[in-house]
Amino acid sequence: MKNEFERFDMKADPVRTKWYLRPLTYILSMPDVWKHKNILHKEGTEDLKGPFVLLCNHNAFMDFKVATKAIFPMRANYVVAIDGFIGREKLLRDVGCICKRKFTNDTMLVRQLMKTIKNGDIAVIYPEARYSLCGTTAVLPESLGKLCKLLKVPVAVLICHGHHINSPFWNLHDRGVKPTEAEYKLLFSKEELTETPVEEINRRIVDAFQYDDFAWQKEKGRRITYKGRAEGLDKVLYQCASCKAEFKMRTSGTTLSCTSCGKTWELTELGELSASDGKTEFSHIPDWYEWERENVRREVEAGTYSSGVLPVHVDTLPNAKKFIRLGEGTLIHDMNGFTVRGTDVDGDPFEMLKSVPSLYSCHIEYEYLGKFGDCVDLNTLEDTWYIYPEPDKCEFSVTKMALATEELYFAYKRAHGKEYAPGLA
Repeated sequence: MKNEFERFDMKADPVRTKWYLRPLTYILSMPDVWKHKNILHKEGTEDLKGPFVLLCNHNAFMDFKVATKAIFPMRANYVVAIDGFIGREKLLRDVGCICKRKFTNDTMLVRQLMKTIKNGDIAVIYPEARYSLCGTTAVLPESLGKLCKLLKVPVAVLICHGHHINSPFWNLHDRGVKPTEAEYKLLFSKEELTETPVEEINRRIVDAFQYDDFAWQKEKGRRITYKGRAEGLDKVLYQCASCKAEFKMRTSGTTLSCTSCGKTWELTELGELSASDGKTEFSHIPDWYEWERENVRREVEAGTYSSGVLPVHVDTLPNAKKFIRLGEGTLIHDMNGFTVRGTDVDGDPFEMLKSVPSLYSCHIEYEYLGKFGDCVDLNTLEDTWYIYPEPDKCEFSVTKMALATEELYFAYKRAHGKEYAPGLA
């Protein structure tokens, strides 16, 4: 069945934004930017003109709108995941989007970005390749420095603050945070890029991408009065910091709780956690998240990490029209990587294997589109599978799988004597 589908044309040249769409993208972006009273700080970019590379952090859809504000009226091509094209491929191509399947080694994308630069336009890249899970920097690809070196144009960064706490990936409700801020900074001139080694380019990009939205919230005193502000946080904080039980965390209103030991925490208006009784293990949400990572790392180092055999259903996205139900099967994530096997709707077998060295990170979704549930997104150059474990048949956390994907990759690099730089994969 899966070979019968029309495939998305990944080889198409990037389209220069239609002249009449440039003001339209600005008009559509500005209401939210104004609503949140975004403050844009410029450093070395006041007179910056295309072509150049713009590297942006990624916390919410608002990131795109602030990027539009920063570069208007210049033309740009934006690297966008294929699921963003669903049902609107022509429009997205016309406004300059380039399709990418997440966490794949896509040499075609390099050619398309080179065409963008040749056209004199801006290559806008979100190198974290997914929304941040808790408002802090996600791992960046080691190839980033080489790509910048290859494109031979200035490199700027746009780091937004406040978008995660306003509309976190685990609960997209707009909390009305204002003002938000963004830093639009020139990182390398064309001449400086030519003279700088790739390793130093990577180091400076990683340094520029250090951000923490919860720390920013506390520093700026941005209070969130939304009564459901904790709901969904259990998707990220899946392991109890008190009794260490996994997959037993729940949220309601402003409260995070563990159904195993009964302990509860309150999420304050300033984004801090406070235990209702006894010790507050982690008041800072990213600290709890990194503690979970450390626990996953121990499992990986001990060689014991495994999700177990999870019953799943799989949806496929061969093109930008719509998801299609591929079939039912099983997912195993363990020391060997991802193994997905099953039977499609015609009774034919399907399989996707993702070895540890082939995947430095992975994309996950929480309650995809508000109704489909949590899933892991795995890709080849020709297909995208959204893999949904069945919550009534198994216990799991896609957050743990995402952390484990990264820790397995890092362990592989260490075991094979490969050079490792913090913040890169």
